Amino acid sequence: MAIVGLEWISPGLLIVVLIWSLIWKGMALWKSARHGQKVWYVILLIVNTIGILEILYLLLWQKNMERKVVRAKRAKKRRRR
Repeated sequence: MAIVGLEWISPGLLIVVLIWSLIWKGMALWKSARHGQKVWYVILLIVNTIGILEILYLLLWQKNMERKVVRAKRAKKRRRR
């Protein structure tokens, strides 16, 4: 039994898209949870964009967060001295 209008999608393509999406979603969820970004975690968990939102998060927002973490660690080391 096929869903009307989706007969053209092959099962192989569907599996590839599913795996692609799961990989990106997993990486983005892991990074957002590790950095305590609860809002991003919930958004990434609920919204399914076939990896597009997850890729944008990892490429744009996560890089900014990692820079802030590095700066905070450097500042903390300086305060100890």
